[in-house]
Amino acid sequence: MGGADRARRWHAWGRDECDQFAEDPVILANVRQRLGRDDAQLVLRLIARGSAEEYERAEDSLRDDGIDALLDDPRLMGAIVESPQGARASLPLFAYVVVRNALRRVGEGDRVLADYAASILLHFGLRDAAQRVSATDDEVYTTLTELLRDAESADAKRSFLVRAHLGNYALWLAGLFPDSISHRRWRKGGPDLDYYDEMGKRGFQLAADHRLAEQHGLRTLYAMAALRFETMRCALNNVSDRMLFPNVHTPERLMRQVASGFKLQ
Repeated sequence: MGGADRARRWHAWGRDECDQFAEDPVILANVRQRLGRDDAQLVLRLIARGSAEEYERAEDSLRDDGIDALLDDPRLMGAIVESPQGARASLPLFAYVVVRNALRRVGEGDRVLADYAASILLHFGLRDAAQRVSATDDEVYTTLTELLRDAESADAKRSFLVRAHLGNYALWLAGLFPDSISHRRWRKGGPDLDYYDEMGKRGFQLAADHRLAEQHGLRTLYAMAALRFETMRCALNNVSDRMLFPNVHTPERLMRQVASGFKLQ
């Protein structure tokens, strides 16, 4: 399957997922739960690379240790990105493997954070989901300041959604589009990445402190995302630099990469 075919397949998946997003506006760390039998079979083939012996070993690992053991196999990332069979990966599988690998490279081993970050990418890749707290909400947000303004809404549910969205949106923007942030900062005096880091942390901590976070079982996740926001952002920066915009070579990117290296030491 070529690149154009893969793009069409992923686009079709995105249309189907829009209905699910509309039904449940709360983003959950549930990408691994979406993986099915076809995903597991593809992972086995990608790891085995045509070797019957390696396929049998991978099957044993799947049976004994579950899908997580295979998703963490160091051979999977290269195979899913470089091999022709990798083009058959579903978008949830691809997103989780790429994000999990990026987080592990910067020293973050928590699978739930990888699952959650991948889920944000999947949700925000749908239509204008990144700018709305839910698919049925009429308000369109283009800045983090606008979200912070509405974080104390009298409507408890909306306040909770806005707080979580503040963290999610900051991670989406600063994680995948750091070069755009740098461009606006140096050309138009916009905020820097430190601003996005602080706003993202604040959003997730406000969401963790909301009473509805406990009801949704998200208090611990949000608190952890607030604590490790910069690590998550740096990991997504690496995904952006290597996979989305690999041909950008600017002094601003180099400075940001150096600064991120210091942050992660």
